[in-house]
Amino acid sequence: MKKSVLAMAIAATSVAFVGAAQAEVKVGFIGGFTGPIESLTPPIYDGARLAVQQINEQGGILGGQTLVMPSADTTCSDASAASNAADRMVNTENVTAIVGALCTGATVAAANSAAIPGGVVMVSPASTAPAVTELDDNDLVFRTVPSDSYQGEILAKLMLDKGFDEVAVTYVNNDYGRGLADAFTEAFEAGGGLVAENVAHEDGRADYRSELGSLSASGAETLVVLAYADGSGQTILRQAYEGGMFTQYAGADGMVGSSLVEAVGADVLEGMIATRPGSPELPGTEIFAEAAEAAGFDPTAVFAAQAYDAAFLLALAIEQNGSAEREGLSQALRSVSSAPGEVILPGEWEKAVELIAAGEEINYEGASGSHEFDENGDVPGVVVEMVVEDGAFVGKGLVDL
Repeated sequence: MKKSVLAMAIAATSVAFVGAAQAEVKVGFIGGFTGPIESLTPPIYDGARLAVQQINEQGGILGGQTLVMPSADTTCSDASAASNAADRMVNTENVTAIVGALCTGATVAAANSAAIPGGVVMVSPASTAPAVTELDDNDLVFRTVPSDSYQGEILAKLMLDKGFDEVAVTYVNNDYGRGLADAFTEAFEAGGGLVAENVAHEDGRADYRSELGSLSASGAETLVVLAYADGSGQTILRQAYEGGMFTQYAGADGMVGSSLVEAVGADVLEGMIATRPGSPELPGTEIFAEAAEAAGFDPTAVFAAQAYDAAFLLALAIEQNGSAEREGLSQALRSVSSAPGEVILPGEWEKAVELIAAGEEINYEGASGSHEFDENGDVPGVVVEMVVEDGAFVGKGLVDL
């Protein structure tokens, strides 16, 4: 009798554990929590977690299961760390999908080493380099941010429109830096400008005076730095100022962070020009901004809105797919993000679930705009002009070609 009772208790406990395991759906997050973008990563992660929070508050996913988001550090710059982070998500956490990575090199490494072999969809909110477009990914790698082939053109146009006709360029020697520098240089020179010197540099070094010497010797008074706010970009700007080189600085999304201004000095960087992917003025943008402020983070932080959209889109795709299985998720992702269909705005999870259950088509219009993925998983997106004023990067509006 005692053995029978014990056996029943064990069986009941086992069923409870199985039920608990089945009550969770996992979407992983991998990003540069340490390394050259460590100050940019927290609000990006917060954006993704806000989507998860809203979904769980509105009844959860797949009939009331809890959506959870395990995370792992890619360091941004270490391909091995990125591969290990993705491997943990795919093969240990057994996630259905991944938000991330952030830096392009990390996304490429994570995709090739684990996500693509494991059939796991990745949606990056921050990997902007053209290299992502070129991945042989079996339709598994997407992004909610425009390619640098577009941002580079926008930065070039912005500077030409402001009267800058000669610049020196230095870029971090990875997929992000090279892709952005190539796009900028081609567009700047096509528009009549002169790139007097174009020098690659390695991230993580303590001294860039040799590269700065070559850049300064070109005679250009404006230095364009295409690197990271917490990495080489910060050191280069500080040493350029200490050496009395250049009168104007410019950069792109990887440089837009309060840590850069604090480290180099507000007076030094006053008037610095930059670009970053942004959000159009649509209903979803305002809804997200209010929710982010209530959650305690800055809705205008670089890539925060794109991360929210990546997480919300993946959850919608899982709901559309009808299970936490990986197979079929990329097709579902394309379905929920594209017209035709009833528009779903940020936070409208319950509405989306009801429509999906009724067999209706939906079209998510997100915090950072619409996401009509092309055949490569890319989106057009928009780019915002940023300027350092009174010790902070300030948005000046959208820039079009």
